[in-house]
Amino acid sequence: MSSLRQRTLWRVMLLLLVGTSLLALYNYHDSSHEIDEIYDAHLAQNARLLQGVMSMPLDDKDRHALYLAFNEALSQAGKHRVGHPYESKLAFQVWRINGEVLVHTVSAPSFTRPLTEPGFSNIMVGEQQWRSFVLPVPERQLVIWVGERNDVRNDLIGRIVRHTLFPFLIGSLALALLVWLAIGWGLQPLQNMARVIRARHAESLEPLQLVPLPRELEPMQAALNRLLGQIDELLRREHRFIADAAHEMRTPLTILRLHAQNALEARSDVERDKALEFLVGGVDRLSRVVNQLLTMARIEPRLGQRNWSTVDLAVVATETMAEMTPWILDQGQEPSLEISEGNYQLQSDAGALGIALQNLVANAVNHSPVGGRVNVTLHREGNGIVLNVEDQGPGIAPEDLERVFERFYSKGSENGAGLGLSIVAMIMERLGGSVQLSNLPSGGLRATLRIAPTS
Repeated sequence: MSSLRQRTLWRVMLLLLVGTSLLALYNYHDSSHEIDEIYDAHLAQNARLLQGVMSMPLDDKDRHALYLAFNEALSQAGKHRVGHPYESKLAFQVWRINGEVLVHTVSAPSFTRPLTEPGFSNIMVGEQQWRSFVLPVPERQLVIWVGERNDVRNDLIGRIVRHTLFPFLIGSLALALLVWLAIGWGLQPLQNMARVIRARHAESLEPLQLVPLPRELEPMQAALNRLLGQIDELLRREHRFIADAAHEMRTPLTILRLHAQNALEARSDVERDKALEFLVGGVDRLSRVVNQLLTMARIEPRLGQRNWSTVDLAVVATETMAEMTPWILDQGQEPSLEISEGNYQLQSDAGALGIALQNLVANAVNHSPVGGRVNVTLHREGNGIVLNVEDQGPGIAPEDLERVFERFYSKGSENGAGLGLSIVAMIMERLGGSVQLSNLPSGGLRATLRIAPTS
């Protein structure tokens, strides 16, 4: 693809050429019309002068001498060094009404009969076209004809066009050069930006800070900086995911290896079964860690895209609890869902809200005794929506109510991976809500999600 300078130059020059050509065409027609008007006026003026001369009160002898003098003088048209070559292309002729020629120029065409139609006309005599003006003089029994060959006018128009076209061509070339330089000067900030980007290290993700910067390039710099920020955040998430996975899997893998080694070195079936039981439990815990890590890796970029839609939180809660009920019952717990009357529609991410509720319910089940009850309630509070998840477990020590939102913090739980509540906190932060934990007076823990609907 050609450069921006070339693309702009060709389009600008094409517009200039088309526009100037249209103006030149208009000027050509306008000049032709004006030249015709001026020359027609001269023809009429010459005819009036001849009328005045031919109407002088002279006797026949003097009038005859005047006619001879006229013919003699007009026969020298175009031959004398003081004159103009176009004299021979201008002609006039005077007839009597009976057709007798009184006066005529040598260059005048031969007519078989006098012209009688007064006014201007274009006539063809031989191979020459003439612009003629006929002036009848009834009181003197005369007809005056004044004519001019059209090639005189065409030659003048051609000279005007040539004298106009040549400077136009030279000027167009000079203008193209100036436009080329001007476009280059105008694109200099873009070239500077490209040069700065090319000079940057491949691993550099720092924002561009080009100043001064034209207004047209500010959105481009902002878009590039936004893209660099997204790439930087993506790399941070990737590094964090790898670090979290390495941190959390190192110990379980070591323990799994020990349990496997114990199973191999067991001296009895009881020791082997116990080692294998520990091995299965370790595999289950590691599976939960992997699943939570994958959930976090999947949900983080999705929340950053902010692809929200109209969500009915009552429907999300109902569907989530319906999906989890078989598992909750299998864990020996009793699920409960209470939804107060009201409108629970909001602009949010239905999938993220479902994951947050799943993690809270799973956390409640993991910390509740067999035969316990997990209650989920949904109601409106002012302009906001409140979702509570309550269990009948031992609760959390007051000093740990905030720490449990840290990654991999799972104090007091052998089944937890330490990521569930941190995922909930991340989701609520990105969705503009909040999550709080509080111990119930009757025992157990309440997790509260507060969401402010957005338009």
